[in-house]
Amino acid sequence: MNPVATHETFEHPALFYRTEQEYVDGTVSFVQDGLDVGEPVAVAVPGPNLELIRAGLGADADGVLLLDMTEAGRNPGRIIPGVLRAFADAHRRGRARIIGEPIWAGRSALEYPACAQHEALINAAFEGRPVTILCPYDAARLDAEVLADARITHPTIVARGTEQVSDAYDWRSVVARYNEALVPAPDAAVYSFGSDDLSAARAFAVGRAERLGLAGQRLADVELAVAELTTNSVVHGGGRGTLAVWAEAGQIVCEVRDAGRLADPLAGRRPPERGQIGGRGLMLVHYVSDLVRLHTADDGTTVRFYVTR
Repeated sequence: MNPVATHETFEHPALFYRTEQEYVDGTVSFVQDGLDVGEPVAVAVPGPNLELIRAGLGADADGVLLLDMTEAGRNPGRIIPGVLRAFADAHRRGRARIIGEPIWAGRSALEYPACAQHEALINAAFEGRPVTILCPYDAARLDAEVLADARITHPTIVARGTEQVSDAYDWRSVVARYNEALVPAPDAAVYSFGSDDLSAARAFAVGRAERLGLAGQRLADVELAVAELTTNSVVHGGGRGTLAVWAEAGQIVCEVRDAGRLADPLAGRRPPERGQIGGRGLMLVHYVSDLVRLHTADDGTTVRFYVTR
């Protein structure tokens, strides 16, 4: 496999593999192709796969940034700013090359919509940039729906050493399809807030999360995230909103609704430019939580985040 681009465009192939050997062959050759032409290379994949690549590269692994995606990208919303953009922005001279495997068999159904949107939004985040990002997919273990979405979010598919153009490529449709309406749990505690209630809203969220079993730094994370979201609601979302808090499957869930509409699909995933005012709040929520789900429509926006107890 040699999906090397010499022009100033973004390349985003998906690698479909069925065996450990196919995985090693596809990923290691991709890394070696980059190293051979002097491209900086990063690899962010789940831990066991990371060790396969490390072993396949041998001494050449020392020249590659290796990251465990189960840690660096546990929240899919952190991957673009914290992994992909962080590496590409640090290597702006020439083409950067990255392997990113954000979807693996252990991902939950709750996490998957955010993962699929992440894969779609990579195309917007890197449009026109000299970056190549290869995304491996375990075709033997992932659901058919996941593989079908990969064909929609990636312009080319590599399988068994052959690269083909995807006739299903339409990343915007995946962003829209997983912009799902979010319904709070029936037992959620709800607090309505306005511009004079921001400190009270934070206290409400912290008190409720503490009663549901959250403590220490995780409780501080909830307070920070709620502060950012409720302030955004007051400043950009019509001046007021509602906050809901509940427990679900070992996690504390917080949700903020307001009348604002997010026009930028990369909101929260696009690092703010130097000197930019605003644009950091939603990204901060991605960094302090384990998962973020977002729904935006003409009548308002809902941001829901999950913090593990």
